[in-house]
Amino acid sequence: MTKSMNPKKTPPLKKALVADWPALKRTFIRPEDDAARSTLIKYMEQILFGLHDFLKTHVGFTEAVSLKDLADRFTDSLISQNPEKKLADVITDLIEDIAPHAVNVASPYFIGHMTSAIPFFMVHLKTIVTALNQNVVKIETSKVVSVVEKQVLAKIHRLIYRESDTFYTEHIQSTHTTLGCFTENGTLSNLTALWVARNTRFSPKNGFGGVEKEGLQAAYEAYGIERSVILVSKRGHYSLDKSGGLLGIGNRNIVAVDVDEKNRIDLTALENTIHTFKKSPKKTAILAVVGIAGTTETGSVDPLSNLGDICAENRIHFHVDAAWGGPTLVSEKYRHLLAGIEGADSVTIDGHKQFYMPMSCGMIYFKDPTIMDSVIYHSNYVNRPTSVDLGIKSPSGSREANSLILDSALKIMGSRGYALLIDHGIETARKFADEIEKRPDFQLVTPPELNILTYRLCPLNLKNKLGQGDAEEVAQINEKLNTLNRTVQRLQREAGNSFVSRTTLSSATWPGQDMVVLRAVIMNPMTTIEILREILDEQEAIHKNRLA
Repeated sequence: MTKSMNPKKTPPLKKALVADWPALKRTFIRPEDDAARSTLIKYMEQILFGLHDFLKTHVGFTEAVSLKDLADRFTDSLISQNPEKKLADVITDLIEDIAPHAVNVASPYFIGHMTSAIPFFMVHLKTIVTALNQNVVKIETSKVVSVVEKQVLAKIHRLIYRESDTFYTEHIQSTHTTLGCFTENGTLSNLTALWVARNTRFSPKNGFGGVEKEGLQAAYEAYGIERSVILVSKRGHYSLDKSGGLLGIGNRNIVAVDVDEKNRIDLTALENTIHTFKKSPKKTAILAVVGIAGTTETGSVDPLSNLGDICAENRIHFHVDAAWGGPTLVSEKYRHLLAGIEGADSVTIDGHKQFYMPMSCGMIYFKDPTIMDSVIYHSNYVNRPTSVDLGIKSPSGSREANSLILDSALKIMGSRGYALLIDHGIETARKFADEIEKRPDFQLVTPPELNILTYRLCPLNLKNKLGQGDAEEVAQINEKLNTLNRTVQRLQREAGNSFVSRTTLSSATWPGQDMVVLRAVIMNPMTTIEILREILDEQEAIHKNRLA
């Protein structure tokens, strides 16, 4: 028999995987075998010491695979009784099958959302925090981590409020007061601020046990109120609407106030709204006014000093949603853009945005260290009465110790290191705006105040017609431009080279008309004006080669 006639060797049968105690113990405490160890080392070494190269190699950008095609691959709803795969195979699947269809948010060409690259060391810190698995709900499950968390809270509180040394000496490790708390995200932070505002407005009195105990109906009866509202600009984050539902006042009572030509809350409109509610025959309590320090769509910053004065005059809780813009406070050069934030009763900041932490980390801070007493909860088995556990004044129960990550990052970066990132984002956004205005087929819609801007493709021939046509003609042209910008954004995304997002704004020039605009968020330190020019070039090419 010749060599070519030899039958193929049958691969050895794989040993079936079984869930039993010996296997479980091996899986629980160490890699299954040398193959698993080798696979772990192969990929984790790349992730730990070459994160951005790893992402560039293994993670897709926005690969043109439909969600339906992806969804069709993941339709198994049964959990196997026995293990399906070994660790080495599962890791390989993650790298080879999942990662290529994820989104490489670390790419400097990804400028569409408030999610970006993280410093490589964040993976190290996250790994250690995960390994420690501390639960900051209680001292007994965190001990020194709870102490560190109070220190980190004081550092960011001081960044916002700049109280005296004596103030922070008194409160930094006090078991009776709270400068704020960590949450999972800005949505939960905003909810916490408004929860505190509601409970403070409807606090116990004259036989009424407080809204937290007795509910809104009893609170309204005790205070002679028929309705309660929260006021925020039309650019407010949708998490505020969620808060209205969760707090029981109804999301229709999150009242949107008009904005000015710079997409900031219109102060005259706000004062008129407050006056209207005060004079309304339907007795209304204004629980809070929310100022935005970095709106999601346009990056605008409300006039915080003026808002603080209006709230103080009317004795209204003043909350600032600085989930995006809050870290600007580290920049000596641009801190002034958030002037007046120190007058806020509460401030939201997200760590996973411009503190460049991994998902997810939110924070809420309060000017009054005792105000969170209005949301204390106890339980005999965990947060007992008289306990000093952080969980007694937190909307979350079990919670990871992401404060350790922020604490470590602040030490590694320093305020000046973070300031360099903030300054780069703001200054690069301004250069990008200048570049957009130089190009005849583009129109800058909202100039950057921080590091977010909006613009649209607006071919010169249509731009000229916009300035000459009547209302009906302008409406038709804008509809054409809306279709154009939707299409360009989609085609650029599907091409997979770069990404900008889009949103729809009400036109300040043509009232009643909506404009579809492209939205750029500049926060990756590797994003340069040269890269931004390439993105504009690509948009121009899509328009001229495929749509014109």
